[in-house]
Amino acid sequence: MPFSRRKGVANLAVSFVLLAAVFFFVLPGVVERHFNRTLVPPPYEASARARDLYRELLVADLHADSLLWGRDLLARGHRGHVDVPRLVEGGVAIQAFTVVTKSPRGLNIESNDDRSDDVTLLALAQGWPPKTWTSLKERAAYQARRLHRTAELSGRRLTLLWTAHDLAGYLERRRRDPRIVAGFLGIEGAQALEGDPDNVETLFRAGYRMVGLAHFFDNEMAGSAHGVAKGGLTERGRETVRRLEARGMLVDLAHASARTIEDVLALATRPVVVSHTGVRATCDNSRNLSDDQLRRIAGTGGLVGIGYWETAVCGPDARAIARAIAHAVAVAGADHVGLGSDFDGAVSVPFDTTGLPLLVDALLEAGLRPDQIAQVMGANVVRLLEASLPR
Repeated sequence: MPFSRRKGVANLAVSFVLLAAVFFFVLPGVVERHFNRTLVPPPYEASARARDLYRELLVADLHADSLLWGRDLLARGHRGHVDVPRLVEGGVAIQAFTVVTKSPRGLNIESNDDRSDDVTLLALAQGWPPKTWTSLKERAAYQARRLHRTAELSGRRLTLLWTAHDLAGYLERRRRDPRIVAGFLGIEGAQALEGDPDNVETLFRAGYRMVGLAHFFDNEMAGSAHGVAKGGLTERGRETVRRLEARGMLVDLAHASARTIEDVLALATRPVVVSHTGVRATCDNSRNLSDDQLRRIAGTGGLVGIGYWETAVCGPDARAIARAIAHAVAVAGADHVGLGSDFDGAVSVPFDTTGLPLLVDALLEAGLRPDQIAQVMGANVVRLLEASLPR
């Protein structure tokens, strides 16, 4: 081979390696930095009153999509919102790690179909196993395995909650050592069942304990508030709800269409949750819940997690979050409101998980009593998990 040709081939090979390196090692971080923004970087300074109250709280969050991004959750990150060191630093006791399996291109809150998917590209860029490239169920299984492995390597800093017994044991250990965290698995959208209610058992065995019926598009089980048809539960969806309840898995109505919410509330025999949302009274859009929906979800004994991002609360700071929480407390009762940050969910938020004392400050300013703040910040989630997790 002539020297000039060999040089051309070598240059092409080097270019290919460089492009591959950028694709696999640089692109995921660039993408996350773009989507998971923190409007005010740490460190955060709350009032002395808020800090004193915060130290007494058991803090729990119903929603964070951190597993999607490929970061080492045992290392303190310089992007995104959640990892184990920041959860410990922020005094968070329990974090729901919620899994995304498909996300349409051009995402919006009004109308999305299921013909495109940005998660496929992210899976390729992050080196997920080939099975995950075409199977949503395999994506759910893979992300669950990642969390299991993280817990195994954590030196007991992170405990996974599979049962009520696990929760009781963790809470007892935490009383002696507050620098530990518990997590449990949730999923955004029953499309991960791939149309088969039998796959509820697959999710259960993988450790999932909360299942959202819809995400940003309609699926074989339920209509989405952001889908095209926005229908209700299908027959397979009804069977899915029955199987989730039988297994002690929470039914999550975040992103569900109004018809899906109606259908689930008519069918449910156990508490239902909305893991991350806002309220229309303070931020009026199709993503958020009406007062009637708040009351009826509370009527199941369930819980509404208030999110932190602009579409949820119509504001860029802790005061906007506190306004939504205060309204939900006034309508549904303090027993039925919690935190649903949507950290690492391709959203911009006022603070990362170390900044939660700022929210306590805002809740005090909004007029909530310390006992109500304790319920909202985590006691309600703990009580719900104690009652709902499998024995």
